[in-house]
Amino acid sequence: MDLSSINPIVLIASMMAAATPILLAATGELICEKSGVLNLGVEGMMITGAVCGFVVAAGTGNPWLGFAFAALAALAISLIFGIITQVLMANQVATGLGLTLFGLGLSALIGQGYQGVRPPRVPRIEIPYLSDIPVLGRILFSHDPMVHISLLLVVAVWVFLKFTRAGLILRAVGENHHAAHALGYRVVRVRLMAIAFGGAMAGLGGAYLSLVRVPQWTEGMTAGAGWIALALVVFAAWRPWRLLLGAYLFGGIVVLQLNLQAAGVRIPVEYLAMSPYLITILVLVIISSSRGRNALNAPGSLNRTYHASQ
Repeated sequence: MDLSSINPIVLIASMMAAATPILLAATGELICEKSGVLNLGVEGMMITGAVCGFVVAAGTGNPWLGFAFAALAALAISLIFGIITQVLMANQVATGLGLTLFGLGLSALIGQGYQGVRPPRVPRIEIPYLSDIPVLGRILFSHDPMVHISLLLVVAVWVFLKFTRAGLILRAVGENHHAAHALGYRVVRVRLMAIAFGGAMAGLGGAYLSLVRVPQWTEGMTAGAGWIALALVVFAAWRPWRLLLGAYLFGGIVVLQLNLQAAGVRIPVEYLAMSPYLITILVLVIISSSRGRNALNAPGSLNRTYHASQ
């Protein structure tokens, strides 16, 4: 065992990159849940974004077109979930699980023939002078653009929820949809827009996996990242800044267990690999009880079916 082989600067920089797909998906799911909708289809939307973004990027040679198409594809299937749950008033949990299964199957079908294909490279941004700063330059200013975009999106979501009228309406719908309806707000429309945003963000997270994090297409490559994103929203108590910290914590666990394996730590590989998922299960167990939800200040109308006549 040689822990000296682990470079802390490289470890932190790798942690930021590893956290980016989870952070993107979790940011979208936070907005969705703030509106009162629990979408368990994040995994399906991420894998759909991963394959659609990869196919378009490989076909056009432009990774940014891949990211754009990934967001649109995941947004489209998220609206299927939205129509079924908000218009047809189906159960959100069952529909979300169905969406995940649909996404996994659809991605396997679309991805046939793309095994071993290399996508176009997403360039890293080397900011003059800033990238040369000791320690901080390597950690903060030598990433691909999507890492910085994910950080800006967290800031934008925080500003949206805290300082804008639209954000206030969204939170009102999530806390008490009947009171929001009585005030004249269109609950279904607000929720459909939140669901669409969540889908687009999950698609971006999936595309980051297939185009940057692991630049190739492999069936099932999200490997539970969508479930981690779901748990992360609860872990962060539906607050954007805690979401950022939680994403880097989860990303750090993923990177650290890989580094510990490389350093020869005498812990079975399986234990290290399953550590992020154990934490995910623990968080989901906490939210499963009403006491846990109340302690975390969950949105009051989360996972509750809305009907205007009630």
